[in-house]
Amino acid sequence: MHPSRDQQLVQIVDAALADTTRRSGKWLVCRPGCTQCCIGVFAISQLDAERLQAGLRQLGEVDPQRAASVLERVRLSVSRVAAEFPGNTQTGVLDDSPEAQERFSNFANDEPCPVLNPDTGTCDLYAARPMTCRVFGPPVRSEDGLGVCELCYHGASEGEIAACEMHIDFDDLEEELESEAETASGHYGQTIVPFALLR
Repeated sequence: MHPSRDQQLVQIVDAALADTTRRSGKWLVCRPGCTQCCIGVFAISQLDAERLQAGLRQLGEVDPQRAASVLERVRLSVSRVAAEFPGNTQTGVLDDSPEAQERFSNFANDEPCPVLNPDTGTCDLYAARPMTCRVFGPPVRSEDGLGVCELCYHGASEGEIAACEMHIDFDDLEEELESEAETASGHYGQTIVPFALLR
């Protein structure tokens, strides 16, 4: 995957986030130190994994001590979740069978993201964060309807929430880059942040 093309994808998503943030005003309460969305594992793509790995390498160049702290949290996280991981612990790839997906829905829901700095309550790899992190909070449409963070949009009507919907059109580019990342890494399927950074 060419970094500039991933940067293009990130810019599309970040521009959409800036737009929905402007339209949301006081209803979008996301801020540094609010870490609810950083607790509990979630699936990420191999493209996200590649971006996180590059972010960790860059952090290692500018702040080796902080990068070492992230890696230590990664190792501890993997040691806590590996026994129940519904996938391959050697590759970190999640099993995509219905049974494994059911197990994943109840898997490590109290596990903090190892990239979350426990002292600052902020993400140590914020610029390299996965797409899920970039779109969490504002109203985003899925097959289940319009979802928002439960801490946001208090007092807003359904219409007001819908007016703040985050509009992103990057599916084709993202799919293409994800396929390239899978081919480059040799890992096909989704993973989680701790396994992505253990490689």
